[in-house]
Amino acid sequence: MHCKDTDVDISVFGLGYVGAVSCACLPELGHRVIGVDTNPLKVQMISAGQSPVVEDQINELIEAAVASGRLRATADVEDAVLNSEVSLISVATPSNPDYSPDLRAVDAVIQSIGAALRKKSGPHVIVLRSTLPPGTTAERLRPLLEASAGRHVGDGLSLVFNPEFLREGSSVKDFHNPPQTIVGSFDEAGYVALERMYAGLPGVFVRSSTAVAESVKYLCNVFHALKIVFANEAGSVLKAYGLDGTEVMKIFCQDQQLNISAAYMRPGFAFGGSCLPKEVKGFVTLARNRNVAIPALGGLLDSNEMHMKRAYDLIARDGRRKVALFGLAFKPGTDDLRDSPLVALAERLLGKGFDLAIFDSYVKLSRLLGKNKEFIEREIPHLDRLLREDAPAVLEGAEVIVIGHADAQTRRLIASAARGRRIVDLSGYADLRELAAAGSGVDYEGICW
Repeated sequence: MHCKDTDVDISVFGLGYVGAVSCACLPELGHRVIGVDTNPLKVQMISAGQSPVVEDQINELIEAAVASGRLRATADVEDAVLNSEVSLISVATPSNPDYSPDLRAVDAVIQSIGAALRKKSGPHVIVLRSTLPPGTTAERLRPLLEASAGRHVGDGLSLVFNPEFLREGSSVKDFHNPPQTIVGSFDEAGYVALERMYAGLPGVFVRSSTAVAESVKYLCNVFHALKIVFANEAGSVLKAYGLDGTEVMKIFCQDQQLNISAAYMRPGFAFGGSCLPKEVKGFVTLARNRNVAIPALGGLLDSNEMHMKRAYDLIARDGRRKVALFGLAFKPGTDDLRDSPLVALAERLLGKGFDLAIFDSYVKLSRLLGKNKEFIEREIPHLDRLLREDAPAVLEGAEVIVIGHADAQTRRLIASAARGRRIVDLSGYADLRELAAAGSGVDYEGICW
């Protein structure tokens, strides 16, 4: 148990899967918990020391928490709110016919907690744990809470989004071993309350906005689904060639520098180069030759092409303007132009009639050889008319500055010449993003930010 000054009085609204796990595990951290539900059977089960859900270890934990006096259950919202400092909302958000979440239960709980808070003068923290679309906490639930409570968030009232990442079958273990704890709050009191509530658990405590926290929850589950589909589609193709997909994937996962890592997980421009497009096309052909349908992996090139179109649309937002393009090779520090997405972007701009100038400090036409030279002569036969010898020359008369990649010295030059021009950043350089955030009058926009 924790020392007394870290104990938190908590009410948990919704005694389904997430709520029941919270009721089981939070008392282990030394807190006092009140479970709240409109279903009398769930309330009776908790009160009797029984779990309303089936999960490893959960019955024993709930029984022990009730026996120790650290857990009780009620259907009385006012009782729960007036006798707690923090209210966790874990009610269901089932899908509507259009697959958007049905938020009626969340709305109802927010309003009922707000109404109860009219009888409470002290501070209170409301924590949303249900899956919500980005922006819901700020744009929908905050106004509902403030109207029902009769006071504003920040006025002794905190509203927090704290996503849960509990897997059925291992949720108790997951609760006690989180990779990180993500908390989006509108005020300092919300962050502090959850730091107290989760004190002692491993993993970094991440402070964010509510919208970012909401987004992380969605992305994690989508990514998990994507990983399963990747493994299944890859395994199906491998099986068609007489291979054991599990053996291949086991070796694949041993690479934690590139495969199972943060590598390539940064939003930016499209993929390209001499390897990735070729290998994707080759693998799709392998699948086709054995009549194995792989719609996810088969859609990679279409998705990449759509991302290049987003870049073009961003540049062309205000019509045909003179464009300065920084970077042409598929990767900074090389002169490899083969299947570079920046070459494809330059082709599209030229084809649409844009006046284009290009600078890439590593690309010198006189030094291009072999397949690299053949590729660019085929794709942009008059590249010599577009390439400039230095960065100042490419900026002459440019109205839109497009940054595929640029070194620090070039970025400083761009920053000094950016006022009155648009910057379209395809790489997300921190110094250029800060330039825009500093109120410099620069019209800056990134492709994914």
